Amino acid sequence: MATPPLLTLQNMALTFGVTPLLREASLTVSEGDRICLVGRNGSGKSTFLKIAADLVEADSGERFLHPGATVRYLDQDPDLTAFTTVFDYVRDGLAPGDDEHRALYYLNALGLTGDETTGQLSGGERRRAALARTLAPAPDLLLLDEPTNHLDLPAIEWLEEELKSCGSALVLISHDRRFLSNLSRQTVWLDRGVTQELNKGFAAFEDWRDELLEKEADEQHKLDRQIAREEHWVRYGVTARRKRNVRRMRELSDLKDKRRNYEKTTGLASIEQSEAGKTGKRVVEARNLSKSYDELALVRDFSIRIERGERIGLIGQNGAGKTTLLNMLIGKLNPDDGSIEHGTNLEIATLDQHRAALKPDWTVKDALSPGGDMVEVGGQTKHVMSYMKDFLFRPEQAGTPVETLSGGEKARLLLARALARPSNVLVLDEPTNDLDLETLDLLEDFIANYAGTVILITHDRDFLDRIAGRVIASEGEGRWQIYAGGYSDMIAHRGKDLAARKAVKSGSAVKTAAPSAPKAEKRKMANKDRYALEKLPGEIENLMEEITELENELAAPDLFTKNPVRFNATSKRLAAAQDELDDKETRWLELEALREEIEAENAGK
Repeated sequence: MATPPLLTLQNMALTFGVTPLLREASLTVSEGDRICLVGRNGSGKSTFLKIAADLVEADSGERFLHPGATVRYLDQDPDLTAFTTVFDYVRDGLAPGDDEHRALYYLNALGLTGDETTGQLSGGERRRAALARTLAPAPDLLLLDEPTNHLDLPAIEWLEEELKSCGSALVLISHDRRFLSNLSRQTVWLDRGVTQELNKGFAAFEDWRDELLEKEADEQHKLDRQIAREEHWVRYGVTARRKRNVRRMRELSDLKDKRRNYEKTTGLASIEQSEAGKTGKRVVEARNLSKSYDELALVRDFSIRIERGERIGLIGQNGAGKTTLLNMLIGKLNPDDGSIEHGTNLEIATLDQHRAALKPDWTVKDALSPGGDMVEVGGQTKHVMSYMKDFLFRPEQAGTPVETLSGGEKARLLLARALARPSNVLVLDEPTNDLDLETLDLLEDFIANYAGTVILITHDRDFLDRIAGRVIASEGEGRWQIYAGGYSDMIAHRGKDLAARKAVKSGSAVKTAAPSAPKAEKRKMANKDRYALEKLPGEIENLMEEITELENELAAPDLFTKNPVRFNATSKRLAAAQDELDDKETRWLELEALREEIEAENAGK
């Protein structure tokens, strides 16, 4: 006999101001479920999860929690201000009868003692304390909003293993692709206020989503063509019985209402870079660097040569000295011992994970264009409103204070500021925090095409595998080792002992990863085809608007009698525009098919 669901949300709707955030959002969670909740920044994922946790009340819809079921919710920004110590905060999350030893176990496993003063915690420590409070009661259902934010790689991997073995049902929101792929078995996509379900984990989601969006675009195109045919019948068709005409006019009106009410998906950010001139072949040469603070060695005898065009990733535990090493490499911090030589013509742009470059009392416009209305990007002058739109900010957000922006909006704003500055060396400290998956894809493409050198700190394993040509990894006690390739390549070279320890702990065999083979060169679209693929949708839309205007003009009953020359010219242009539209639509479909073929071919390499 099937057990009833732990939690059911049915047709949830919620409106903030005049904008509907949720329209028909539903979720069903049963025992043992592993669900990832995905969607664009601003789509309402966090709000929907708060409705699930009974922290936000929807305008309409039904919420049912199975009697006796326990739920724990992890907030993106946990508030510890009401508690003196971390243990006080974690213990407060326990229910009567819960074991306090579990609280101590999770605190210790996450690198805390419980004696820490809550007012002096870093972002990573607050996140680990909140995780201990959420996990310790062993609830029936865990609702986790960005659980990996501010965690280092060892903590992320520990959390992943802990969640795999726990008995709680899970609903996860995360930007970490590998974390989602390793944990989820079902996917719920929140898009334009409506949820759609995939009975597979996140690894299958993006292909499924793209198929749905392609089918939707095709249906909208068919709808436009159907409307055009009906309008042509209304204007030029042979008049039938009036009753039939009234029916067709009503159907045409319904079709137009359907098109009018169609809500497009949120667009993608448009990332451009103002490039400075080329650096010399050598960008940085470091010899025997050492740096210590109060007898704590963060860097010991480290040497590296970084050349133009390289992509270098830095990884290690929080507190290992990643930012210290990075700042020495780019000349912001002097070493205690050793030497640094920089190449010629370096122009460095930085993205700071702590967002210190953003002042809370700034507006979005102030942050992008202080004291003016124009921004220099890629050698061109843009109005600040246009540049805001490139990063998915609406015009009405120009006066929005920075302190009221969401985490994703602040991340996009920092990107916009950093990339507007001409550079040939890009330094990124945790650039993936709070970015949605689509913007992450664009950032990856941007870095891949960036002509200069990129040095980044990140805990995102998938991002490292896609971007890094070399990885600098902390080996502890100030020692740093350089590995060729990305994160998976590093594990293949040094991870045998780590994998063996996990095998003993879990009681299961773990296969040793083989060194990765050189990757086959990936096929690319020709620049002219990529350009055409980008421009054709706009050209098609312009032609459709022109065709509508021409048809409206020809619909005037006295045009032919008053101006037959104009009538003939308009008729010819209409026929030519329709032929041109068919050609461009055919060309767009051919290029889309080519793009998909190339992507599928590259995915297998």
